[in-house]
Amino acid sequence: MSNIATARIQREFKEVIRSEEVSKNNIKLELVDGASFSKLKGEIVGPPDTPYENGRFKLDINIPETYPFNPPKIKFLTKIWHPNISSVTGAICLDVLKDQWAAAMTLRTVLLSIQSLLASPEPDDPQDAVVAQQYKEQHEVFLKTAKHWTIIYANGSNELDNDCQMKIQQLLDMGFDKESSMIALSTHGWLIEKAVEALFNK
Repeated sequence: MSNIATARIQREFKEVIRSEEVSKNNIKLELVDGASFSKLKGEIVGPPDTPYENGRFKLDINIPETYPFNPPKIKFLTKIWHPNISSVTGAICLDVLKDQWAAAMTLRTVLLSIQSLLASPEPDDPQDAVVAQQYKEQHEVFLKTAKHWTIIYANGSNELDNDCQMKIQQLLDMGFDKESSMIALSTHGWLIEKAVEALFNK
């Protein structure tokens, strides 16, 4: 990593660690490899009054050689059901990580932007078209699914939805694995017949 990038990241890392705003918003940052600042791990907590509330979402952060002139590469390691985040790869669709990046931005502002994206999805500029469609056309189903994923994958503290649990169990009893069952049901609005059909057609 270039000296400019390293010096800048060291400074920003300290800024995040010490920031009152960051700790108040439950945002964490740590080094993956103590000797290098090019790979970091972040964690954000889902904002209140959203289906992601109290979920702990881990982020993979790679700092390019050309930082701060190019944005960090960030993706979700924790699975999440959100229109602007891929439910498969964790890739994030956020303008400050692409064409709206400016060298004056910092890791602190980026992490806060990702957290606020959880509170204000942009379904018209989706990363995950299936989730975006559900968000727009079956909003209650979207909320139920996003909440369920938060509890299962991000240690959310809400009660599990009995209907979701029952349907997943039905598919497990048919011999499908848990991951495929979750995705099939989530994608097909928790309709068991459609989920089964999708699993058989894989």
